Amino acid sequence: MGKEKEFKLSRRDFLKTSAIGAIGTLGTFSMPAWISGCTSSEDKKPLREVSVPEILASAPDGQPLKAGLIGCGGRGTGAACNFLDAGPNLQITALGDVFEDKLAACRQTLADRGQEIPDDKCFVGFDAYKKVIDSGVDVVLLCTPPVFRPDHFDYAVEQGKHCFIEKPCAVDPVGAKKILVTAKKAEQKGLSVISGTIRRSQKDCIETYRRVAEGAIGEIVSAHVTRLGGALWYVNRRPEWNDMEYMLRNWVNFCWTSGDLVVEQFVHEIDMMTWFLGDIVPVRAEATGGRQRRVTGDMYDFFSIEYVYENGMRAHCTSRQINGCDTTHNVMVYGTKGYTNCFDTIYNLDGSVAWKYPHPAAEDADQSMAVPDPYVQELIRLVTAIRTNTLVNDAEQHVRSTLMAIMGRQSAYTGKFVTWDEIMASEMKLGPDTYEFGPVPDIPETPPVAGTPA
Repeated sequence: MGKEKEFKLSRRDFLKTSAIGAIGTLGTFSMPAWISGCTSSEDKKPLREVSVPEILASAPDGQPLKAGLIGCGGRGTGAACNFLDAGPNLQITALGDVFEDKLAACRQTLADRGQEIPDDKCFVGFDAYKKVIDSGVDVVLLCTPPVFRPDHFDYAVEQGKHCFIEKPCAVDPVGAKKILVTAKKAEQKGLSVISGTIRRSQKDCIETYRRVAEGAIGEIVSAHVTRLGGALWYVNRRPEWNDMEYMLRNWVNFCWTSGDLVVEQFVHEIDMMTWFLGDIVPVRAEATGGRQRRVTGDMYDFFSIEYVYENGMRAHCTSRQINGCDTTHNVMVYGTKGYTNCFDTIYNLDGSVAWKYPHPAAEDADQSMAVPDPYVQELIRLVTAIRTNTLVNDAEQHVRSTLMAIMGRQSAYTGKFVTWDEIMASEMKLGPDTYEFGPVPDIPETPPVAGTPA
């Protein structure tokens, strides 16, 4: 197997690629065609199979399922509550985080819901994930900053646990490809895996997708995706914090911990667009971006990415996190017969509405078309798969969308066009070699400058 080179955070190292990387560890696994950019062995048209998950009010009853939560911040606490809401006889029995205060806050929230986590099932430190996984749980909820996701997923599958993987699955190509390798191992072991790409578990989006996949807008010719919002949270450094503590407490503002906004947040929209396009991958990303007002960390606060596909189709994706600006959220996909917002409406070419999802009013007696919380639906899908012994594993699409987001980020960072082949060959691995509290060298708190020489 090729050695995974330990890259520092220098973006200028990105295009130093090798044909031997994490993908070389796949051995005899049968890999999906999208890895090489192919969509069909017979022609160049994307394969469109209309396959969507069933939306259920609750997972079926069964023997108690015990879940362990790794990462006790806001999203992790939310995921734990979502798991409890997914059906009967579900328990959270173990917690792990690197910070005692984060774990304590999550523990209190769960106690308020009747889930008392004993002291001997609460683990703090960089090895807490192993202790949670080894504590006798059936399911693992992976909700730490995404840089840790590949190692945590690998150990969970090694120990035979079903997994929920929050988005994004990784921050770099090595990590994303490791997720794919581990997902194949999970499949061979009969373990179910569900990702936090929520739109694929959202009822109105599913019904819109079904119609588009069946030809409602004709042959797809382009897409335009926009997510313009305010700045995310940040924390200023305290004198008593070392480098590692500061970066982890401020993780959404550092590339090595979060992947930058296009990977950490905008991956939702990239995934949704890719789903509607037929889960094909682009051949190239042409991007720009920059930083205007972010006050901590080393990341950008706006991106504009053009994805170019093999047939010449282009998809434009732009995102911004700056306060005081107009906001909008659109995932528009255009075809030869019409277009869609991907959420709940299909339009004719003249702009008139061809179909709209029938959202019921709150006072309507018939609530059969109400849209259940997709965050809960993800966990309903996982619990249902486990209790009905029906394997579900959506990690491939999660990896695909994460790698597309990384492509866009690296094109903007370097000022160079980045191809799918380059991203698949890249051995880029972000962050320090080891995780421990103390100094984190070679990661300055300054953003990358596109176009600068290596």
